[in-house]
Amino acid sequence: MKYLKMNYAAQGLLVLALLLGLLPETARAQTAISLDSAEALTLRRHPRLRQSDREIEEQRALKRGSFAPANPDFLFSAPTGEMWAPGVVQTIDLPNVYRRQRQVAEAGITLAERNREVSRASVLRDTRLAYLTLQFAEAQVRQLTYQDSLFRALRVATERLFAAGEVTSLQRISTDAEARQVSVQLQQASADRQAAQRRLGLLLGQPTAALTTSTDLRRSGPELVQTGGALLAGLPAEDSTALVRSPMLAAATQNVALSQSGISLVRARRTPALTVGYQNQAFENSALKYRFQFGVSVPIWFWTYRSQLQAATARSQAAGYQLQTQRLELSTLYQQSLADTRKFSASLGYYEQTGVPQSRAIISQSQRLFKAGEISYLVLIQSLNQAFTIQNTYLTTIRDYRQALIELNYLRGE
Repeated sequence: MKYLKMNYAAQGLLVLALLLGLLPETARAQTAISLDSAEALTLRRHPRLRQSDREIEEQRALKRGSFAPANPDFLFSAPTGEMWAPGVVQTIDLPNVYRRQRQVAEAGITLAERNREVSRASVLRDTRLAYLTLQFAEAQVRQLTYQDSLFRALRVATERLFAAGEVTSLQRISTDAEARQVSVQLQQASADRQAAQRRLGLLLGQPTAALTTSTDLRRSGPELVQTGGALLAGLPAEDSTALVRSPMLAAATQNVALSQSGISLVRARRTPALTVGYQNQAFENSALKYRFQFGVSVPIWFWTYRSQLQAATARSQAAGYQLQTQRLELSTLYQQSLADTRKFSASLGYYEQTGVPQSRAIISQSQRLFKAGEISYLVLIQSLNQAFTIQNTYLTTIRDYRQALIELNYLRGE
């Protein structure tokens, strides 16, 4: 009967708490944005992509200058000892050298384009993670706002009942401790939400905007179970097949091609070059004073070319090892992301099928039993905490699952 008396004193406050938990919180004007819009804005404004565009322009400009003969020599000479006469001498490499220089320039352009794809994938991953972080923070604020409203009402009711001698000091202290703990958690979640808004705003070029997501993270759980399961079912078994579209691997592969074209260029430069001149080679009274002269520039400083070849070979070998390292690191990260994805997929399936329905049943039945006077405040609080813990873990699982999928798609070049 004591529990029944407590019900009459607190029932109205419990109903008020439930209503407060469903009311939207008062906040400044917010700007809702979808994930697709966030990605589009980031790709248009992020300085890393602008830097990549300028690097591509740089390589294209270098390609236009791939036909780069040596500067001509303008000189004065006195072949007869009677007078000084101007002349010009030009050294021209064989066509193979210019062809190799063009190939190096083309490889440089391709590498810059591959690096831009790496930057694009990194920017998209950062945007998706920032958006997910904001979604999670918003979901936590909504969850903790409901909990905070409920426990505030319980604390007020407990204070009144304690003053009336209906509850013990332990029940009063327990209710107050739970209410204060939830209040602190709500403050922390609100601070996390502001930080997440700031992070996403910086990526979008709107650092002061009060951004909000257009999709509730909790409601995306059922869809995530289907999409994640379909993705896991369609993944190839071998790492090499799964990572074939990885932009990081493509950039490392192109770096090898660039270093190999550098070896071919060094070898081409070891060949002789042609020298063409036009000078005065006659006496003052000669009928034809200026004549052409032809010669060959011989690469006799063999140690210079040998050193350049050794350096180019070492650079190519280093690029090959870098490719192997990149492949090994990506395979390791892929396996870890794949394991995380499967782990969180199983966890999410449990919460969707069992955990969340049970938490709702616990909240509903504990309130009904409390109103009927069959359980105490302490049991009610314990039951509510158990249900809220399940729901908070459910939110965390959705976040972790999405993070694993984002990382997995990033590694796969999706």
